[in-house]
Amino acid sequence: MSELSTVARPYAKAAFDFALEQGQLDKWQEMLQFSALVAENEQVVEYITSSLASGQISEIFLQICDDQLDQYGQNFIRVMAENKRLAILPEVFNRFNALRAEYEAIKKVIVVSATELSQAQEEKIAKAMEKRLGQKVRLTTEIDSTLLTGIIIKYDDIVIDGSSRGQLNRLTQALSL
Repeated sequence: MSELSTVARPYAKAAFDFALEQGQLDKWQEMLQFSALVAENEQVVEYITSSLASGQISEIFLQICDDQLDQYGQNFIRVMAENKRLAILPEVFNRFNALRAEYEAIKKVIVVSATELSQAQEEKIAKAMEKRLGQKVRLTTEIDSTLLTGIIIKYDDIVIDGSSRGQLNRLTQALSL
């Protein structure tokens, strides 16, 4: 099993990196899932393990997949067929899912400040957010010269406004009640 995983890893990584770059993680997950199901079919396994040329095998496989794969997915299948690796598609799909889960466990956090933050400040904010969220964070900083002091932290659909402008707005609202 570990050998299968080792062989599948570079294919899964290549597919994941490409899907991430293209912003098509869902599409690639669907294509790989479908391809993995096809590769597990008993009749398809016979073709995959037959002595047919890799070009013939890939064309038969692609005919079965029909329009479930885009041009990049088809190219991926051709490369795997050329390297006689279609049988490991289920493991490639599993590794792709593992990479995606690992990737999505990193929360993107945007920090807006009036001036550029020092490395130490960024690290302190990142640690505090990791503790608060219970997962790793990737910090992106932005500068908003309209802020006087403080910072605004954004993640998902949550905004933590620690700026002086935000504090003044909250004070104004409290006094007007």
